[in-house]
Order: sequence, then structure tokens, then C-alpha cells
Amino acid sequence: MFQIIILAAGKGTRMKSQTPKVLHTLCNKPMIHYIIGESQKITSNIDVILAHKFDEVKKSIENFNVKIHKQDLEKYPGTGGALKEVPFIGEKILILNGDMPLITAEEIKKFFEIDADIVMSIMKLDNPDGYGRVVIENGNVKKIVEQKDASVDELKIPYVNAGVYCFKKEILEKYIPLLNNNNAQKEYYLTDIIEMAVKDNLKIKALEVNEKDFKGINSKKDLAEAEKIMCNRIKNKWMQNGVIMRLPETIFIDAYTEFEGECEIESGSVIKNSKIIESKIKANSVIEEATIKNSEIGPMARIRPKSEIIDSKIGNFVEVKASKLNDVKAGHLSYLGDSEIDSGTNIGAGTITCNYDGKNKYKTKIGKNVFVGSDTQLIAPVVIEDEVIIAAGSTINKDIPKGSLAISRAPLKIVKGFYYKFFGKK
Repeated sequence: MFQIIILAAGKGTRMKSQTPKVLHTLCNKPMIHYIIGESQKITSNIDVILAHKFDEVKKSIENFNVKIHKQDLEKYPGTGGALKEVPFIGEKILILNGDMPLITAEEIKKFFEIDADIVMSIMKLDNPDGYGRVVIENGNVKKIVEQKDASVDELKIPYVNAGVYCFKKEILEKYIPLLNNNNAQKEYYLTDIIEMAVKDNLKIKALEVNEKDFKGINSKKDLAEAEKIMCNRIKNKWMQNGVIMRLPETIFIDAYTEFEGECEIESGSVIKNSKIIESKIKANSVIEEATIKNSEIGPMARIRPKSEIIDSKIGNFVEVKASKLNDVKAGHLSYLGDSEIDSGTNIGAGTITCNYDGKNKYKTKIGKNVFVGSDTQLIAPVVIEDEVIIAAGSTINKDIPKGSLAISRAPLKIVKGFYYKFFGKK
């Protein structure tokens, strides 16, 4: 039986943010959610250690069915202190960090497959300057030496500690109680177990890992670099599943978006927490928390949350919010908010659903086969029944019955010769 313990108690001061470090997002998803999700592919025995902004982080992960602990930072600070009051129930126990969102289940499995008392992750860096070095002899870890304490030969070692460990249960049960905080930081360090285990001639194996998978997030720069990697993973997955992407390096797709059927996404598009079904998203369109089915969106359209668009064509500079459109054409330059629009309806350029009176939002309902002329204002709440024509430039503030023509315009006034009078010339 395996157990995974995720250390997520730190303040993350280098992030320079009021948001807890582990709740910073990659592709719209908190980094700790990635780690828990990948861990759950391996085992259901997952413990998460929190401290900084405990309630906020706990609320974010409490639906994951994991055991949540609060580290006593006053009594037991440090990575080793985090394990002082956690029950060990797995035969092998993996210790992960809450700021490694790029780690995958495939990489996690490798730790459990190695026969050793301790498996320690290491990375080979072209420039390990600033990192502690891991000294390995005959395939076994002999020590971890800080750079300031390293000899000339040890400074040439390219291997550094990647910060992930797998312990046999009895190892943690023996050595965690022996940890002390007799150091400058007055903290309990997990790495001290390695030193004690070496002295006791235990079997400590090094597992070389890829920096791209085990990258820790300590700054906004790290976050941006990791997000780029994660975004590429997401896009590669969907392209392998048949989604066409034009210039994919310019497209942003978040972790919650799903595609069905053959979809096409053009350059510069942003899609968040949406479901796209057999549709084409044209260049530079933004879609958030919406469902798009058998439709064409854009270019340069914005589909906002709570929108459902089916069998429709939404053109450039059209904004849709909290609306349901079924077999609708809205070619350009319109705002459709809090509306329901039925099949066969055409929305002319410059049409606006005036859904907000400064206090409350109201709904506009438009029936089937309605022709809405350009530059029309629909002042909600209003119902336009089936087979209605609304003349261009109208302001509609009353319900329009089926089969009607609605015109709301001021009379045209022509003053002959006014141009010459105004400019004083003829």
C-alpha cells in the first residue's frame, strides 16, 4: 500500500503575493490541484500538510477526498517538522512538494518501483551553481553537501537534490522522532534523514528526474515558465485527439476546457472552462465558461460565462453573455446579454440587449425567424415573438406580437440650405 504526503505549508514569500503559493494557477487551475490529481491516479491515501492561510487553502482542496493536516510551525517548523504529527500508513511513503505542479503520475510511479530504503530524486543541471550537490557512489547516495561546504571536486558534481523522496514506512517511523532543530534556522529538515540513514548503511538510491517535470515554483517568473509547459501539454493532448489548431503557440486553452468531435481553433484564441463541440473558433476570440456546439465563433468575438450557443454563427466584435442562442446569426458589432434567441433569427449589426437598469439585470426573449435590423436597442425585460421584423434604428421597450413589424424612429426633418447658412458660404 502506498501513501503520498504533500507538503504545502510554506508562505512562498518570493511570490510577492497575498495569494497562498499553492493556489496560484497554471492554465486557470491551482497548482496544488494538479499535484493532488496526479497523486490520486496512484493511491487514495493522500495527506496534505498546510499552515499558511490554512482555511483558504483547505477550502480549495476539501472536495478532493484527502486528509488535511495543519502543521504546527511554532513547535515543528521545516520540512521534517511537517511530518512530526502525520500518521504513516503506507508501506512506502512518497513526500511531494506542493509547488511542483508539472509532476505526473508516470513520474511518481517510478519512485515506488525502486527497491530501496530511501529513493531520492536528483536533477542533472548544466549549471548547478547555488544548489547543494548530491554525492553518489556505486549507485547509492552518500551525502548531500551544501555548495558553501563543498570541496573543489564536489563542486564539479552536476547532480542536485530535486526535493522528492520515497521512504519505507519503518524509516520514517525511526528517524522522524530523531530529527532536531539544532541549526541556524531552528527548523527540522527532512534532508537530515539522509545523513542519518547513510551513517546506518541503509540503501539509498538516486532517481534522476527531468527538471521540466519537477520544476518548483518560487516566483512569478517560475510560474509563467511552468504555465507555458502546462499549456503546451494541454494543447498537445487535444491535438492528438483531433482538434485542429492554427499557430498553437498563440492559443491559450485552460485545464478545464473540453472538446468533442472535430474542432478548429485559430490563432490568438483564449478558451477557458468551456465545452467546444464540432465547432470552429476563429482568430482572436475569447470564450469563457460557455458551451459551443456546431457553431462558428469570431473572428474577434467574446463569449462570456453562462452562454450556450448551438448551430449558430457569431461574427466579429459580437459579445454574448449569459445567453442561449439556437440557430442564430449575429454577424458583427452586437451585444447580446441575458437573452434567449430561437432558430432562424438574424441579429443586425449594432444591436444591443439593454439588460441592466443600474440595479437589476433583465432578460430579452426573441422567438423564431425574427429579423432584427441594425442599430436596434432592445430594452429588457422584453419579448419578441416569432416572425417579427424590427426596423433598423429602433428602440424596443414593449413586447412585440407574432408576425408584426416594429418601428421606433423620430420623424426625419430636412432643412434645405442649412449647410450654406451654417458655414456662411454657398
